Amino acid sequence: MKIAIIGQSAFGVDVYKELRKNGHEVVVVFTIPDKNGREDLLAIEAAKDGVPVQKPARWRKKNPETGKFETLPEMLELYKSYNAELNVLPFCTQFIPLEITEAPPKKSIIYHPSILPKHRGASAINWTLIEGDEEAGLSIFWADDGLDTGPILLQKKCKVEENDTLNTLYKRFLYPAGVAAVAESVELIASGKAPRIVQPEEGASYEPYITTKPELAQIDWSKTQRQLHNFIRGNDKVPGAWAILNGEKVSFFGSKLWKPKKLPEDAVEVAVSEVPGGKVLVEDRGLLLPGSDGKWVIVDTVKIGTKMIPASKYGQGADQVQELVLTDDEKETVAKLKKIWAGILKSQVSSDTDFFESGASSADVTRLVEEIKFNTGAELESGHIYSGPTLGENIDIVIRNLRGEGGLSVSYDPIVLNVNKMELKFPHEQFIDGKFVGSSDGRTFQTINPATEKPICALPLATVADVDRAVRAAKKAFERGEWRQMSARERGKRLYRLAELMEEHKEELATLESLDAGAVYTLALKTHVGMSIDVWRYFAGWCDKIQGKTIPISNARPNKNLCLTLREPIGVVGLITPWNYPLMMLSWKMAACLAAGNTVVHKPAQVTPLTALKFAELSVLAGIPPGVINIVTGSGSLVGNRLTAHPDVRKIGFTGSTEIGATVMESCAKSNIKKVSLELGGKSPLIIFADADLEKAVKQACGAVFFNKGENCIAAGRVFIAKSIHDDFVKKLVEEAKQYQIGDPLDRSTNHGPQNHLAHLNKLVEYVENAVRDGAKVEIGGKRLEREGLYFPPTILSNIDDENFAASEESFGPIMCISSFDDDDVEDVLRRANDTEFGLAAGVFTRDASKSLRVAEALHAGTVFVNTYQKTDVAAPFGGFKQSGFGKDMGEEALNEYLVTKTITIEY
Repeated sequence: MKIAIIGQSAFGVDVYKELRKNGHEVVVVFTIPDKNGREDLLAIEAAKDGVPVQKPARWRKKNPETGKFETLPEMLELYKSYNAELNVLPFCTQFIPLEITEAPPKKSIIYHPSILPKHRGASAINWTLIEGDEEAGLSIFWADDGLDTGPILLQKKCKVEENDTLNTLYKRFLYPAGVAAVAESVELIASGKAPRIVQPEEGASYEPYITTKPELAQIDWSKTQRQLHNFIRGNDKVPGAWAILNGEKVSFFGSKLWKPKKLPEDAVEVAVSEVPGGKVLVEDRGLLLPGSDGKWVIVDTVKIGTKMIPASKYGQGADQVQELVLTDDEKETVAKLKKIWAGILKSQVSSDTDFFESGASSADVTRLVEEIKFNTGAELESGHIYSGPTLGENIDIVIRNLRGEGGLSVSYDPIVLNVNKMELKFPHEQFIDGKFVGSSDGRTFQTINPATEKPICALPLATVADVDRAVRAAKKAFERGEWRQMSARERGKRLYRLAELMEEHKEELATLESLDAGAVYTLALKTHVGMSIDVWRYFAGWCDKIQGKTIPISNARPNKNLCLTLREPIGVVGLITPWNYPLMMLSWKMAACLAAGNTVVHKPAQVTPLTALKFAELSVLAGIPPGVINIVTGSGSLVGNRLTAHPDVRKIGFTGSTEIGATVMESCAKSNIKKVSLELGGKSPLIIFADADLEKAVKQACGAVFFNKGENCIAAGRVFIAKSIHDDFVKKLVEEAKQYQIGDPLDRSTNHGPQNHLAHLNKLVEYVENAVRDGAKVEIGGKRLEREGLYFPPTILSNIDDENFAASEESFGPIMCISSFDDDDVEDVLRRANDTEFGLAAGVFTRDASKSLRVAEALHAGTVFVNTYQKTDVAAPFGGFKQSGFGKDMGEEALNEYLVTKTITIEY
């Protein structure tokens, strides 16, 4: 058939394509005039195919004598010149005269988005939702002289879903089914089978066009919960249900029924006199509005004036923006912005011009961002345009950007110290849901500088309520926060940025490690902080490389099956870390945890919390969303126990003693069978054969024990020396130990600082006494130094036989325990080295490559060093055997600790 299409929009385009695909000839397209220099999509598509396109501004005019509208003769003549057999009106906003619709032999058909005769009129979809209809649908009807009253040709129906809006219902059904229905109707006409079913008057309704009568979209607060929900979604997005709240007009979008029996615990009340009960509630998911029946709806977006904001920000100051006072240069920038907007939109603009309502597309957003950058220097992202779509908002964003305002920031009550030739500023409160806060009961504790034994500052002593609040924040961030929604690649960018900020602030972080943990500053720069930065960069790169597999399985014949796996984050993770490497232990675990997409509640050691809190500050500046990282300070027995027992924590990562690790594991099992990884104690053997490079072995052996003041999980807890070199080697070790410069950890010449805290120092003194009691000989050191600070010198104990206390117990300090072995009895020294319940690390020095490989293979430890020691790397997995724990930090394997595998099997 020869068809004239009268209509517009993408819907009109798809109908046009479908009819041509079915073999019909579209002889002409009548559409609307260009808007702001932009052609309608239907006009563009038809012109591509060489189909004539007409864009009449109107089809009729009013006769001043009779007061009646009459068809323009020239339009009727133009229309008839195309000799169409059928008019198809897929979506038409113009009034088409009866002379036009009746002109072709097969007349005219019109698409309407309701089940006629119900909901006649231009706002049919709105009213379908507002009235709570359980069914929606569309009608194809024959044009007559009434408004949507012509005989029905075809109808299609669908179920209305609870949270459908005008947009979702249209996109899900009314659009695609409508295109198909128009095409089907044309085929029925072509075959002579098209019915003409007179519309019944029963059930007929005509509702007004809401867009032209905004008062119809005003909320009546006498509505029940469901009526209120239907009204808001029926006006979403156009024109937007609105109400006066505290004297200002507020429009609401994204409504859902609030179904939980309880209101959210963290909701903030905002007094509003106009609503039932006199209040609305604000929480992270949106704004809760009361129905007259005592039940609530929640909306996710509100519009105040011309600005759209997340409903969760209503009443929280997000909608209050101080008016800008512009300088002369800034006024020139505003003029440039107006010119840019006018050039893109091809129309006059004002402060309330909406970019998207003026016809702009996503491509125009990119152009706008780039033109602003080129002409003003302001660097925006596309999100700035979507969140502030008016020219006025864009001006505000650009000016504040050029002023350096509006970036990421964090506020807290700082501790400020002038130390290490810098002004050191850091937080001293726990970090929960993106904010630094005190404890719920106000109690505090002091953290001590081990070099002076004087307090640095007071910190919150967390309560169970604080831990619960942190877990709630982490759970909320995991289940419905930005972290969960963003792409893996974007998550990686945030972690890269965090590493960059740590690099920029490395001197401050290293100084804090020195003050709080007694770490030698130069070592803290290289290892405590340097390796932390490396591990964040390493796992930032893994974010978008976590992937599942497709697995060939037996098919359920005659059908087939597709089996695939997904690697998914666990959820809320509790991390409990020790005091020897405060920042590094945090980073080893948390970097893999966040790269996998989890959220975290971290409990740093009570005696060394400061770098964790400075890290939290940097995480905000890196764009890590609130709730993703939470730092709770205080007692291990209280905070740790609550984390391991908490039902919403799904994984615990713990580094500490074997004794406490067993308690952690028990609690994880009894609470909710948490996944757990443990990096526990060690008594790492170091075997030095007679053929070793002795000079190198001496230095490496001292480093293996005295590195970081011996506060090192993989420290060589027992050194086995071949008898033929034993005496000479011990003398060399003593001479090497004497070279260690003991002193202020901030002094660049110091390489041995104070022990971490007094209780630990006292245990080291007791350790030496017990070893001597069992027959050990003190070659050097062994007692606390008589000076200010918690200093214990590098200590060497020889003559440690297998029954000695020191042969099996870890000191976790700078105490070398030496035993000898027969040069040729490799099997015996291996037996003695493995005769421990620990298996964290081990080492061997020999020039014999074959021997080194056999020994390395035989040692029962998670990491074995050959002709070196302490050589760990962020790309290599680290973790122990036996009572040194299980699970890995670092390397690709660490990701497994924070992921679960889901198998999906599909039959087709």
